[in-house]
Amino acid sequence: MKHAFGLNIPQTLEEACDPQRTALLVYDMQIGILSQLPDAAPTTARVVRVLAAARAAGVRVFFTRHLSLPKETSGVFLLRQAMAWQRVSTVAEVHPWFLRDAPGFQISPEVAPLPSEAVVDKITMAAFEGTFLNIALRDCAITTVIVVGFALEIGIEPTVRHATDLGYLPVVVTDACGGRDEAARQRALDGFAFAGDAMMTDTASLCDLLAKHSPRKETSIE
Repeated sequence: MKHAFGLNIPQTLEEACDPQRTALLVYDMQIGILSQLPDAAPTTARVVRVLAAARAAGVRVFFTRHLSLPKETSGVFLLRQAMAWQRVSTVAEVHPWFLRDAPGFQISPEVAPLPSEAVVDKITMAAFEGTFLNIALRDCAITTVIVVGFALEIGIEPTVRHATDLGYLPVVVTDACGGRDEAARQRALDGFAFAGDAMMTDTASLCDLLAKHSPRKETSIE
């Protein structure tokens, strides 16, 4: 740990991941997203492992869900984006994948949120944009955000970059962040490594670290 101007500046993963000041962000582990991926199971298993370790260590947990608006309330960008993603040429051909009550919008049962955990719905890729996530993390004095989920090259990458702009220390669990295109996923990881402002680790290393803080200490409410 480096010290300057009354500040503690983490240098290692262990220094960065104080459970009291760390949150786990489980990004878009939705049924409708996992079903589109060719091999989501191994990454999902690692997300399950990280989630269990975080819960045992008393780390606060936040989930995101990507929400589609009905076409009638979507704007220019959302409609154009939907046409691009679905490879169709007219709005009439667009089928919103993640409507509020659609089965595909729901979080996969393997990582179902507990009543004590927060779920953040968003229409953007960056999870901080237009949501309460930043307010909630600030209010809990969170400084480090561990990120797992899908898809690294689409939504996790802008979320991590936005987190750094907001002054958080992101921790990317590389083998628990899956994607659809491995080349694009690797480019995102290479970008994080080049910038150097996000920490990167793997599931085994992170779980070993979090295990040092388990079993979870009883929460004090006074």
